[in-house]
Order: sequence, then structure tokens, then C-alpha cells
Amino acid sequence: MVYSPDDADRLAALVNYGVLDTDFEEAYDCITRLSARIFHAPISLVSLVDEKRQWFKSAHGLDARETPREYAFCAHAIKQRDVFIVPDATKSDVFKDNPLVTDAPNVIFYAGAPLVNSDGFALGTLCVIDNQPREEGMSEEDQDMLKDFATLVVQLLEQRKEIRTLRREHNTETSLAFA
Repeated sequence: MVYSPDDADRLAALVNYGVLDTDFEEAYDCITRLSARIFHAPISLVSLVDEKRQWFKSAHGLDARETPREYAFCAHAIKQRDVFIVPDATKSDVFKDNPLVTDAPNVIFYAGAPLVNSDGFALGTLCVIDNQPREEGMSEEDQDMLKDFATLVVQLLEQRKEIRTLRREHNTETSLAFA
């Protein structure tokens, strides 16, 4: 897979959030549950794309915590700023032979809204997945709603980063006070 020219910077930004390989958190899980219900999808994910994998901060309807980046629909979605939609992956030259399509979880329909941070990097996606094709794709209104949910995920990530920064500053000030 060809990565974007700014992928090294994007990966550095992602690492700076300190979110990879952390436990599930209710705030993210609430967003994936709501997304699955609203879009009538059996699977919804908060997926973060690092160098070798897509890792799931939240996974509704899927037991896996990660998949290889080379199979990730989300790795394609982060290359753009709009919702990336695959109405029927079995008919897509890009995805029809993908193990995520041909085997479990049998991704047929995919819609992913990029998680674009304040620096303009797409860290991953909020996506909904169905095992059935949706030739009609998603309405503009549904795409806007998915983007709004993705914005909430980014706000949670930004809050996490801010808290980490404040804790580091506080620990530095505390250690300097005792020096």
C-alpha cells in the first residue's frame, strides 16, 4: 500500500495522543453503539491507523482489536477528508479479494468518516460496516451525521492529549519544586 507523503508526521501525531493499545472507554463505546443503531449496521468502529495496523479504540459488533493495515478499509478512508463509502466490496476491484471481505467479518458495505485532528491529520476513522451491500450508499444527511460523530471522537482524543500535556507539565513543576 502506498502511504501519503505526510504519513510519518501523521503517525507522530497519532502517537502523541497516547491512545494506542489502551482499554476500551465508555465515551468511545457510546459513539460506536449509537452509530451502529442509527445507521442500522451490525459493526461500528473507532479505528486508528498506525504504521502496520488499524487498531480499534472501540469496536461494536466485532471481537477483534486490530487488523493489518494492508487490509484496512480505514487506511483508504484516511487519504481523503470526506466520508469514504464502499457500497459493495464484492464488486470493488480494490476490495473484492480482501480477507476482511471474503472471510469474517465479511465487510460488504463500508462507510468511514476520517478522524481529522486540529493539525489536519487523519488519524483513523469512525466507520460503520454491514454484511449486506447498500447500493444506495448513504444519504448526504447520513454522511453529515457520521462526520458529526467523527468530530465527537476527535474532541475526545484532543481532550485526552490536553490532559496528558497538563499531567506532564504538572509532574515537571512538582519535580522542579523539590529540586
